[in-house]
Amino acid sequence: MRIERENPARPAEIVGSVPVTPVAAVDELVRAAEHRVRAWSALPLPRRLDRLRTAAAALTARTPELAVLLARESGKPVADCRGEIGFAARYLDWLCAHAPAVYGATELDDAEGRLVLAPRPYGVVVAVTPWNAPIILSVLKLGPALAAGNTVLLKPSPLAPLTVSAVAELLPETTVVHGGPDLVQALVAHPLVGKVAFTGGDAAGRGIAAAAGRALTPVVLELGGNDPAVFLDDFALTADDYERLVLASFATSGQVCMAAKRLYVPERRAGEFLEAYVAAAQRILCIGDPVDEDVTMGPVVNRAAAERISALVRDAGARGAELITLARAPETDGYYADAVLARTPPDDAPLVCTEQFGPAVPLLTYRGEDEMIARANDSVLGLGASVWSADEDRAFRVAARLEAGFTFVNTHNRTGMSLRAPFGGVKRSGFGREYAEEGLREYVQTTVIHAPGVFRPGGAGLPARAYPPGQ
Repeated sequence: MRIERENPARPAEIVGSVPVTPVAAVDELVRAAEHRVRAWSALPLPRRLDRLRTAAAALTARTPELAVLLARESGKPVADCRGEIGFAARYLDWLCAHAPAVYGATELDDAEGRLVLAPRPYGVVVAVTPWNAPIILSVLKLGPALAAGNTVLLKPSPLAPLTVSAVAELLPETTVVHGGPDLVQALVAHPLVGKVAFTGGDAAGRGIAAAAGRALTPVVLELGGNDPAVFLDDFALTADDYERLVLASFATSGQVCMAAKRLYVPERRAGEFLEAYVAAAQRILCIGDPVDEDVTMGPVVNRAAAERISALVRDAGARGAELITLARAPETDGYYADAVLARTPPDDAPLVCTEQFGPAVPLLTYRGEDEMIARANDSVLGLGASVWSADEDRAFRVAARLEAGFTFVNTHNRTGMSLRAPFGGVKRSGFGREYAEEGLREYVQTTVIHAPGVFRPGGAGLPARAYPPGQ
C-alpha cells in the first residue's frame, strides 16, 4: 500500500508516492532504533557533527532539484522552496558550531565538592512534521536530536512526504516512516521511545500529548497560532515595509503557523494604511503555478483547505466585513484561492478568532492601546505577534504586554527569525522551544555525578541526620 501525493496546482498529476508503514512494524522499528543508539551516542561529538556537516553540504548541492520537487508536492513557490532548503542547510552548519557548548560535560571541583553535569540523549526520538515547511521543520528536530546522540524515527505529513524523505536519506541514524494517526499513536505510545517532537495542528497535538502522557514520554509541541500584528499610532512604513508585511500574511498562501493573521490598526490611520497595503499587495502578489519563478503565491494544499478558506471569507462578508480582493486566483483545476483582505469583521467572526491558515486576513481597527492589547490577547493561542512603531522602546514595552512566545518588532514571519532566538508558543500554542541553544537542550537530559566536599578524603563529614550545608 502506498500514499500518492498529487500536485495541488494540477491535481490530476501524481508527483510521487511513498510506502505506508504498517502499524504492526512499529515495535521492530523502535527496537532497531533503540539498539543503534548505543553505537551512535558512543561516537565522539566531533564525529557526529562531521556527519551533519556532510549532510548540510549535500543538501546545499541538491537544493535546485529538491526545490522543484517541494514546489510540486506542496504548492509553495519554487523560490520559497529554495529559501527553505537553504535555510535548513545553514541551520545544520549553525548547529555544528554551537553544539559543543551545549552537549559537553561541565565539571566543578571546589570546597563544596566535585560536581559533573553531563548531557545524555533520550535514546529514540519520534519526530512528526507538517507539510507547510517540511524541510526546515524536520531539520529543526533531526539536527539537534542526532547531534546529541539520539536516533530518530521521522514521520512526515502525507501531504508532503517526498522531499522530506529525500532529505532524510542524507542524514545519519534517521528512519522515515509513513502513515496516518494510527501509526503516530503507536510510535508515541511505544515504551522505548524517549522523546516526541511534533509541529502541527491542535487536534493532532492533543492526541500526541495524551498518548505521550500515558507513557510518561516528554514532548515538544508547536501547535500553531493566530498571530496579531499591532500597529501603534506612530507607525511609519515605507513601500518596502508594506510589501514585507503583505508577505508576512500571504507567503505560502497564508499556511504558516507564525503568519500575521490579524492586523490591528488605529482607527484614525486606517484609511491611509488600507490604501498603502492594497497597493503593496497588488505589486507583489502573483498567484499561479508554484514552479513559475515569477509566482509569489501558489495554491493551498488540498481541496478541503480551499473550501474551508472560501467558507471563512463568505462568513466574514455575511457578518458585514468589506471583502477586498488583493490578487485573483487563476481559473484552473488547481486548489487556488484569491488573496483577500476582510475589512473590519466582528471580533467573533471565525476569520478573526480562529487560525484561518490561508490567504484571507482581517483588518481590524482600534481606538486605544489598552483596548487593542485586550483584543489581541483574546485568543487561546499564543505563538507569535508583532508590534510596529517608529519608537523601538515603545514597541518593546507594548510587546511585553502581548501573550505570545515570540514577538517581532517592525517585521513579522520569516523575515524576523534568528538562529539565536528560541521559538515556541505559550497558552495552547504548545510548549518547548526550537532554534537557539534552548532548542538544542530539548534533546538531552542533564545527569549529575556529585561528591560533596565534606565526604571527600580529608573532609570533615556530617552527622547522619544533618541537612546539607546551607539548608
